[in-house]
Amino acid sequence: MADIAYPIAERTLANGLRVVVSEDHTVPTVTVNLWVGVGSRHEPAGRTGFAHLFEHLMFQGSRNVKSGEHFSALMAEGGRLNATTWFDRTNYFETIPKGALELALWLEADRHGHLLDAVTQENLDNQRDVVKEEKRQRYDNVPYGNALVDVYATVFPEGHPYHHPTIGSMEDLDAASLEDVHAFFRHYYGPNNTVLTIVGDVEPDDAFAKVEKYFGALPASAQPTAHDIHHLDPLTEPVRLERVEEVPNDRLHLAWRLPVDSDEDYLACSLAFDVLGGLSTSRLVQRLVRDEQVATAVHAHTMGFVDGVSLGLLIIDVAAGTDADAIEDAVVEELDRLIAQGPTAIEMESSLAETERGWLSSLASQEERADLICHYTLLADDSHFVNTLLDRIGAIGRDQVRAAAAAYLQPRSRAVVSYLVEEQEAAA
Repeated sequence: MADIAYPIAERTLANGLRVVVSEDHTVPTVTVNLWVGVGSRHEPAGRTGFAHLFEHLMFQGSRNVKSGEHFSALMAEGGRLNATTWFDRTNYFETIPKGALELALWLEADRHGHLLDAVTQENLDNQRDVVKEEKRQRYDNVPYGNALVDVYATVFPEGHPYHHPTIGSMEDLDAASLEDVHAFFRHYYGPNNTVLTIVGDVEPDDAFAKVEKYFGALPASAQPTAHDIHHLDPLTEPVRLERVEEVPNDRLHLAWRLPVDSDEDYLACSLAFDVLGGLSTSRLVQRLVRDEQVATAVHAHTMGFVDGVSLGLLIIDVAAGTDADAIEDAVVEELDRLIAQGPTAIEMESSLAETERGWLSSLASQEERADLICHYTLLADDSHFVNTLLDRIGAIGRDQVRAAAAAYLQPRSRAVVSYLVEEQEAAA
């Protein structure tokens, strides 16, 4: 495995803001990335969609910034920026010429400390409508658009933090008052619930000083509530959900509960998924797509979460004229074989090589490196994870992969979400 040693410097401000700086003078740009410890798993019943709503509201102005000015000011400097929401966090990021670093920090500090000055009823109503349109475009009006929503709801029981998707319930958003929304922000947004990472053409001491200048006066205002870990064991018998819709072809989603992201068995499971379907040479790709030609595509990946459980997913597009049940039977056969025999030496070599290639490719991007540093600092309290992952995963052997598959990938532990072509479509 490659020897990785990106420079990492870190400091925590008096208000609790964790700051990580990784200097890289390759190009004269800087990426600023903030991860806030709030995502859809933090939303109580009746308040779903709030974390994602704030991803939108954060661009609608703050105490000293007009609506849309965060975008326009940084784009005028040649920057690019965006934000995303996930189960475990919300993040905000921009890459700018190094001369615009102070502008970026001032803008971020203003909205992280003083957003609610601009969260009026008008802005709230406007962004609710934007979220509804996003849901229509990304979920409701595209084939398989709600498939992952169904997967989460099938794998994780009602009431579990990962049961509902980040887009949330439109009914919950409609019912939310302005004070409800303000209270959510005050509860979770604050320097003491945020990691700020700066990667690029900066000196660490100078970067720390600039962060202190703009963020240092903000109070430690967040009050994230400690809660029990919602651990889930693997399913003890298969569970199913079937949809019959106007989709191009039958598609199977087979999912398993995995250990949390920081667990060594999670890494072993990720290698097992590569062996099954994550590579062009994987078993299910070779068997179903190339040899038997009963599927047109196989995809496999894992999603690492932190609240008691993670997710492993196989997605298979079924070829026309093929019975989806036969595809599932083939998957079960390959699972049984992997559990009984483990991966071959060549499969391990291929999986480790692809993991190394993908990780190095991600770290080569200044933006992705900042994102990964934020990720593991916030969720695993490990700012050096980017330098150590390949050593950890390289130490995993064939027996550990087989044992992890036996523990977590039993056929009986699968959840199956099927999207099947309507009969009239099939006849046509």
